[in-house]
Formats: sequence, structure tokens, C-alpha cells
Amino acid sequence: MITTTLTGKSLRLARLSRSGDGRFLFVPLDHSVSDGPIGDVAGFPRLVEDIVAGGADGVVVHKGRARLIPASLLSDCGLIVHLSASTAHAPDVNAKVLVGEVDEAVRLGADAVSVHVNIGSDTEAAQLGDLGMVASECDRWGVPLLAMIYPRGPRIDNPGLPELIAHAANIAADLGADMVKTVMAQPIERMADVVASSPLPVVVAGGGSGGDPAGLAASAMAAGCRGLAVGRRVFTSASPRLTVAELAAIVHGRAPSTESEPRTRLAGVL
Repeated sequence: MITTTLTGKSLRLARLSRSGDGRFLFVPLDHSVSDGPIGDVAGFPRLVEDIVAGGADGVVVHKGRARLIPASLLSDCGLIVHLSASTAHAPDVNAKVLVGEVDEAVRLGADAVSVHVNIGSDTEAAQLGDLGMVASECDRWGVPLLAMIYPRGPRIDNPGLPELIAHAANIAADLGADMVKTVMAQPIERMADVVASSPLPVVVAGGGSGGDPAGLAASAMAAGCRGLAVGRRVFTSASPRLTVAELAAIVHGRAPSTESEPRTRLAGVL
């Protein structure tokens, strides 16, 4: 019988799947750096509460925001600290820089960290260097690394091209990540080819606020992906808790349920 040696990284990876099935529903909330506030001060903890109650496996936030989340809210939900940043006002919005370190995330009690890389951007080389460096630090500290890696930039004509997405997923594996978040292939049926090429669990990005998140989730899981990362479609939803519950049911293959009636839309959500 093959057994997995217990390490800090393997233990944290196990915690990231609440159902213990190796599948993941992550809710990125790092948009307040890139785009601006996603809610008022009082509303943010309520949003996190709804996300956790809906059944998300983890939330993705920057280090400063993590300090503002009551610890009790994360007792049943993983914490992923995002180490990359850029804003919508930069000369090059695809240029991601590191704004945090792995040891900071460890001190915050993070279950994982994430790094964003845009393949085809003008600063691709620097971003690849950052990913490799963070991967080494993650091995040192025993922390899982989620590589958010996309074909995106002036050299990319078709970001949904399956061959490009497969290349991105394999870059994440080669440079030491433990999971990869990337975009859905177009046509969707080709996402199965991306998954087959990837040595890492593939998590599909939820995209913008339009479209059908449940349909995206179903397509991703049917293609063999290990999960979904949906942010904007959750925090702009009229009922974040219900939206998360519906997505969690698809990702984990169970009937949707919530602990209580879902809240209405948060005041101040953009």
C-alpha cells in the first residue's frame, strides 16, 4: 500500500479540501488591491462569514487583509495569502510584483500562498523568477504554492488556446508549484487535454461577473479539473452564501446546503 509521508506541506494541502476529496473551491478576495474595495468595512467580515458558511474550501487575500479577518471565521476554511499585486491604474496591468513573503504568510497561519504570473507579458521573465524563488521558500517552510498562471499580454492573441494553457500549467509544475489556477480552454471540450497534460491539480478561474458560474463549474469538473476559483461572481452576487453553496455542491458532488438563510447583497459591494 502506498502511503503519503506526513509533512507540513501535505498536511496543509489536506486542510485545503474541507471534504477530504482532493477537490477545491477557492474564493479570491484580492481584488481590493487590483480594482478597489469590494465592500465596506463592516461588510467584509460578513462576506467572509457567508463564504465559509456556503462551503468554500479557502479564501485568497493579501497579508494585510488577512489580519482583519476574525480568526473564528477561518476555523473551517483555508487561508491562502496572495503574494502578487498590480493595479488597474498601472502603465502595464499585466506586470505583477511580489508584495509579500512566505514567512509572513506562515506567521499569519496561512494554509497556502499564491503567486500570479502572466505568460506573454512584457515582464514575464521577472514574474517567472519570482515564482521560482517563492517555490523554493515554500519548500523551506512546508507551505503549498498555488500558481495563478495565465496566457496574458501583448504577445497573446488567443488566451483560451488549449496549447497555451497547457504550457502555462506545465510551467507551474516545472517551477515548483503544487497547484495551478488558470483559465478555461476554448472550446471548453479541450480543457480535458489541458488536465491530461498537467502534473498538478488544475483549478479553473471563474472569470468576470457575467455568465453562468454553475455551468462553468460543471464543465470544469467534467473535464477533470480539481476545482474552481471564483471571486467576483461571488462577492457581486445578490446572495454570496447561496452562490458559494451551489458551486461547492458541484465541485464536491453533493446536494447544496447552507447553515442558515443566505444574506442579501452587502452594502457597498461594487
